[in-house]
Amino acid sequence: MNEIWNPEYESMSRDELRELQFKRLQMTLRWVYENVPFHHERWSAMKLKPADIRSLEDVRKLPFTVKADFKAAYPYGLFALPLDKVIRIHASSGTMSNPTVVGYSRGDLSTWSELCARVAVAGGARFHDVAQIAFEYGLTTGAFGMHAGLERVGVTVIPASTGNTVRQLQIMRDFKTTVLVGTPSYVMHLTDVALESGYDFKDLQLRVGLLGSEPWTNQVRAELERRTGMSASDIYGLSEVIGPGVSYECWNKDGLHISEDHFLVEVVDPQTGEPVPEGKEGELVFTSLTKEAVPVIRYRSGDLASVSYRACACGRIFARHSKVYARTDDMIVIRGVNVYPASIEAVLLDIEKVEPHYQIILYREGSLDQIEIQIEVTPSFFTDAVRKLQAFQHHVEERLRQELGIRPRVRLVEPKSIPRHAENSPRLIDNRGV
Repeated sequence: MNEIWNPEYESMSRDELRELQFKRLQMTLRWVYENVPFHHERWSAMKLKPADIRSLEDVRKLPFTVKADFKAAYPYGLFALPLDKVIRIHASSGTMSNPTVVGYSRGDLSTWSELCARVAVAGGARFHDVAQIAFEYGLTTGAFGMHAGLERVGVTVIPASTGNTVRQLQIMRDFKTTVLVGTPSYVMHLTDVALESGYDFKDLQLRVGLLGSEPWTNQVRAELERRTGMSASDIYGLSEVIGPGVSYECWNKDGLHISEDHFLVEVVDPQTGEPVPEGKEGELVFTSLTKEAVPVIRYRSGDLASVSYRACACGRIFARHSKVYARTDDMIVIRGVNVYPASIEAVLLDIEKVEPHYQIILYREGSLDQIEIQIEVTPSFFTDAVRKLQAFQHHVEERLRQELGIRPRVRLVEPKSIPRHAENSPRLIDNRGV
């Protein structure tokens, strides 16, 4: 499993990497300054020019870019190329406001496929594999990046897209799928439907899962691997930065390697924007070093993680960030206690008889915010006596209080009563009206 797709870059020395990063940063800053009026005007107002950035650390002199900038520049205001040089356009799936629009040059698409080839090989995919992609094929980026990367490795690709879950299972069986690409929650849904439809995942030939596009905990990983028998690896990316391929897990599964030859990463305090020490959690900030159509400069991802520069046993020298469990915009504050949905999930999945399906509901009683957590329990347990169910409910409430400092109302619900991911059911519902 210890194979590296591009050792020339993934295993170069840190000194060589920093030299390459700075060279590429200088080129990118000049390109952006000359071709994107949005950045030119902002930097000029601060009396900054690309020549003022004399080291990698100097990038902190430049202002952040945020998602609102993409929306304000809709559709092409952040493009550095004319449309006749842009050969692909993707956009976010949001419908309530202007979507985030990104473009790709021919060179960008080649870079993207290279990055996703690294993802595939690090996760265990090889040229003789058959990969089934269960990301949606549409305006969003997920399916297309992984499709191109897997093909670059030589993998046979099945563009299954999302939905029609029973058909997905039939394809896995008949086409002898060995690599599954999708979101963790959809794969969990697949395992539920497989049980109902008479499919046993362990009778299939799946051995590798390349999963991402949403936060997921190591507890979810363990449950998915138990149900499917495959090795599940985390993949990370943002449409604004390039899509999937920004970072990836190796066989060691001790953080996600950032392709630092293409991206300069910072970790900042979400409140102050100041850098945080290595190993401390903060907000990931990315500057692209090789993108042509829509370069990003100090883009605030909203994703919370820590970064480590420790050497990895796999031989890659790239920095690793921790799994992204939370975003700056999904923190729940209940009576002065800050908690993230992923922290709640980690506690729930550590409790025997709890299924990996739950929903968090925020509501208000009088002037006080309240939290209710609806939890599915195993079918056999739900048929037990009322007294036993009440005792278990109290046990879950107490675990959450002890570990997270919150006092939720826990409601046990029947198996399959919470809508699954395939029905676009949110994990968090806020009924507070604020």
